[in-house]
Amino acid sequence: MKIGNVDIGGNVVLGPMAGVTDLPFRVLCKEAGADLIYTEMVSAKGIMYNNKNTESLLQVEDMERPVALQLFGADPEIMSQQAKRIEGRNFDIIDINMGCPVPKVVNNGEGSALMKNPKLIGEIVSAMTHILEKPVTVKIRKGFGEQDCNAPEIAKIVEDAGGAAVAVHGRTREQYYSGKADWDVIRRVKEAVSIPVIGNGDIFTPQDAKRMLEETGCDGVMLARGVRGNPWLFTQTKAYLKDGTLLPKPPISQVIETILRHGEMQVAYKGEYLGMREMRKHVAWYTTGYPQSAKLRNQINAIENLTDLQVLLEDYASRIDG
Repeated sequence: MKIGNVDIGGNVVLGPMAGVTDLPFRVLCKEAGADLIYTEMVSAKGIMYNNKNTESLLQVEDMERPVALQLFGADPEIMSQQAKRIEGRNFDIIDINMGCPVPKVVNNGEGSALMKNPKLIGEIVSAMTHILEKPVTVKIRKGFGEQDCNAPEIAKIVEDAGGAAVAVHGRTREQYYSGKADWDVIRRVKEAVSIPVIGNGDIFTPQDAKRMLEETGCDGVMLARGVRGNPWLFTQTKAYLKDGTLLPKPPISQVIETILRHGEMQVAYKGEYLGMREMRKHVAWYTTGYPQSAKLRNQINAIENLTDLQVLLEDYASRIDG
């Protein structure tokens, strides 16, 4: 798959997830085989005002590349000017978030609220493609509500404004992440445009990824909630798409080893206090479905540092072995 002048080299993609796809987790997903990685969404206004927290979101390691840095905002001038300001950084693609469903974003007319304003979408994409050399892509939803499922129309506007690819989540904003993703709308988007289309929604197994590619004709698949605590889904999916091999889930020893490494990276990236609090949700995700993990998830909220995490995991491992 090629997006603009960027050769992705494959078609299995890590989707952007606020509070999840930070630098440490992205590194683990890259090592597991992700072909393209999206950052957490970054506020264009945050860049404009030199927000300290925004700066940390802009950090990208060369080993992650190719990387799509995702911006959100609703003002064409602010979006284009701030994108230009950071274009020299070491990411490869600038993606525009038009799918975020959370109220504080939507109430500002940003994220999935843009799906209600096709004219503004065209203005934002056009302003950015005219000023940037790097490819501009867009992530959209099926529509804002069931009554206005306009993803194919929006995708065509994106293409006509110079967009290099579009990712489509097969749910409306009103659905958030509930119900079933509509893959048929992804097929209709693919039929409406000639730029690459990346399908997103309800890919939790390698078989899901293959079925989406076959049913929709999309060019790439975006894994998101399915990889929380499970970066190995990239390895499994790529093996299955290549030759039908179904790899087993990793043994608990490998999971524990990965949790510890993830924790070390979080501490290096965010400091011990914040890093360990971030790890609490990750540990719960990593251990879901493994024996005796419920007790571990109950205990995880008490960890304060790497030593606590190590002791907790050693205790868990001894219970499993015993």
